[in-house]
Amino acid sequence: MIMPKYTGMLTAAVLAALVLVMLAAGCTGTGTVQGGAGETVTVTDGFGRAVAVPSPPESVVCSGSGCLRYLVYLQSQDLAVGVDDIEKEGRAIEGRPYALAYGAQFKDLPLIGEFRGKDDPEKILGIGPQVILKTGSTGTAYATSAGDADKLEAKTGIPVVAFPYGSLRNDAEKAEMYTGLRVMGEVLDKQDRAEEVIAYIEATIADLEARTADIPESEQKTAYIGGVSSAGAHGIISTEPAYPPFLWVNAKNAAAGLGTAHADVAKEALVDWNPGYVFIDVGTIQMENDGAIGELKSDPALQGLSAAKEGRVYGVLPYNFYSTNYETVLADAYFVGKTLYPDRFADIDPGEKADEIYTFFIGKPVFSDLNSQYRNLGFTEIPL
Repeated sequence: MIMPKYTGMLTAAVLAALVLVMLAAGCTGTGTVQGGAGETVTVTDGFGRAVAVPSPPESVVCSGSGCLRYLVYLQSQDLAVGVDDIEKEGRAIEGRPYALAYGAQFKDLPLIGEFRGKDDPEKILGIGPQVILKTGSTGTAYATSAGDADKLEAKTGIPVVAFPYGSLRNDAEKAEMYTGLRVMGEVLDKQDRAEEVIAYIEATIADLEARTADIPESEQKTAYIGGVSSAGAHGIISTEPAYPPFLWVNAKNAAAGLGTAHADVAKEALVDWNPGYVFIDVGTIQMENDGAIGELKSDPALQGLSAAKEGRVYGVLPYNFYSTNYETVLADAYFVGKTLYPDRFADIDPGEKADEIYTFFIGKPVFSDLNSQYRNLGFTEIPL
């Protein structure tokens, strides 16, 4: 139940955000060529390429980290007729909510190539999708480009619509994400759903920020996020200087000032910072001796952290798993907020809120399934 202080806040924020995003809709530049049953739409993709695609397509394949996730966000997973090899692997730990929800469906589809956008044009041709959707994370080894899209289109003769994946770490990367969702929405004739997703993200962030906006700087809690997953599991020194959940709930990030990208910090720096709260990305348990958790238990210097000595070490779910799982970023933020400022989040049960978020994005409440992948260490104090 929402407390009176916050009654209507999220609803009002949704409406306000929806007005803004609807005003922005259409900025990707679409033209339509009428052709009866063979109608085509020319879409300007995330790299400024004009691509003519069937409207709406009856079959697609998704290439690159996170592309299939966006297809699920837009409620179009049934259009997928092929997948890359990561969707066909059996994993002891599965950190992608969309794969927990639809993995059995995707696993049976034909192969289009290797993960991270290493496509096999011949395999794609053999499947024969009407459109290829292609994405990748800017600034990484797994990014994609207009050139990559042109080459794949030339080899297959199939329209390729490409765009950067984006992130929620800063406004520029968020704009990339929203452009990608809108472009895909135009291709799939899911413009309304794309705007709904964008409005939901904006409204959720607005709700998080509003709950803590009036906390004086002197009363804001200092926290550190360690063991952050990035192309695999990492130890305690792996962090996010621009960790979105900290930004949204007005927590002081001990590692702030080191940029916006993933960073490794010196253990000595962490000891010097001595943050009041330590959050651990529980994806770290995939490492030997439970990674960051084992380090906190066995390293004398880390044992001296006040958070470790006084029981303020908590688990959050990993959101970097084959690119960013945005629904998990938002869910983590509510747990972080509840932990640091319980009075401001008195109406929130983090697990229930997570399932609300997962249901909106992927259609299924998978919090328990996801947390069980990590021994239920998410959203709880980690005993040391």
